[in-house]
Amino acid sequence: MTTILLTAAAATPSGGSTQLFIAALVGIALIVLLITQLKLHPFLSLTIGSIAVGGLAGMQLKDTLVSFGAGVGSTVASVGTLIALGAMFGRLLADSGGADQIVDTIVDRSSARALPWAMALVGALIGLPMFFEIGLVLLMPVIVLVSRRAQLPLMRVGIPALAGLSVMHGLVPPHPGPLVAVAALNANLGITIALGVLVAIPTVALAGPFFARYAARWVPVSAPALLAASTPAMSATSARLPTAGWSQSSGGTDTRTATASTTGETDAERRRPKFATTLFTVLLPVVLMMGKALADIFAGQGGAALSVLDFLGTPLVALLLAVLVAMMTFGRGTGMSRAQLASSLEKSLPPIAGILLIVAAGGGFKQTLVDTGIGKVLANAIGGSSISPLLLAWLVAVLIRLATGSATVATVTASGILAPLAATMSTGNTSLLVLAIGSGSLFFSHVNDAGFWLVKEYFGLSVGETIRSWSAMETLISVSGLVLVLLLGIVIRISPA
Repeated sequence: MTTILLTAAAATPSGGSTQLFIAALVGIALIVLLITQLKLHPFLSLTIGSIAVGGLAGMQLKDTLVSFGAGVGSTVASVGTLIALGAMFGRLLADSGGADQIVDTIVDRSSARALPWAMALVGALIGLPMFFEIGLVLLMPVIVLVSRRAQLPLMRVGIPALAGLSVMHGLVPPHPGPLVAVAALNANLGITIALGVLVAIPTVALAGPFFARYAARWVPVSAPALLAASTPAMSATSARLPTAGWSQSSGGTDTRTATASTTGETDAERRRPKFATTLFTVLLPVVLMMGKALADIFAGQGGAALSVLDFLGTPLVALLLAVLVAMMTFGRGTGMSRAQLASSLEKSLPPIAGILLIVAAGGGFKQTLVDTGIGKVLANAIGGSSISPLLLAWLVAVLIRLATGSATVATVTASGILAPLAATMSTGNTSLLVLAIGSGSLFFSHVNDAGFWLVKEYFGLSVGETIRSWSAMETLISVSGLVLVLLLGIVIRISPA
């Protein structure tokens, strides 16, 4: 990263700092305008914005295209493969019934009183390996079914599940946003995961079960009729949910009523992976990457064990191993034929094409900022100011999130802007910078966010009710995440940059 900065400084156009600032502001404003007003795809918007930044900064057009292409290539090489592997893993988890097994096991063992906490855990575990949109669609019918069966207000079980899913999406790799930020800021992935989980646990608790009590008062709605019951996703989820019910005794004590599911299993249930197997497979890549990070911090140099952990904990290797293990535990272990397994893996890739293009263009935009020298000027300005870099990173992500409605676009754009600054920070603080950007990218989801409309329609809410529940929850996640990151920033300095 230092070499890149020196090269960028040498190649800085003759225009002064003012010209570079104007180029950066105009480029960012153009990207936002194209996405929000002209409804242009973020990939095209980021591409056009990158060319505009290079031209306004005084770069030759061909040099701008070279910088953009280099950024796209390096981002696809470092992040694109990880996103593809993550998509394969998530598809196997869903197709095998492993996701349903997680839901069934946790919910079936929870009383009505503990159900909000159980749903938060379900959201977090489902959100760990799955893309946000996929996890959201998967969880929505589960939330509705559990709310109706437990006779609890919809927000009491819905908000915790959504909080767990959203926090994992914004703060914990291998989701595309955090992965891009890790690559752009040259952060340590294992340390970022460890700190992300550390921030995620209290954030999920606050924005999930605790906030759900107030959300249920502000939006006192019951679960709607199972309007999606005719769809395959709802039918499959309904069939696999445990059929043990909840009822309230006259004294207010939660009681469980046993039903037919306790007497035997269907063939489909027996073919699903067991809960322990599912949990092991889901957590495998996280454990490998965190193991590498801990070994780098505490182990001596040059040992055989360190070399093995360094290899196994490399993100590409960790996720590749997770997919291979999932092919056995989620695929062959559940009775999938080779053709079914191949089909599941094949179908996992087309849905992520748009995400890959956005991420790649974000990498191109970042490299253009670096090569024009804009990044160095911004880094110097930030370094000379009294504002915390973590707070600034959060604010930049918040502004882009509010304007575009996309957490991923907010993350990749903010990471590009702040990449040169990360080169001057310690390893731990660089990871905190990733988390600050991730927290900002979740701020106040509203009408320009697809997730806003998914929640509104699935829950049968009005726009105002969605703002008072979903949007308020997202804002609480963002702000509490920032506060925890700032607190960690006071005490953490793992190593010099």
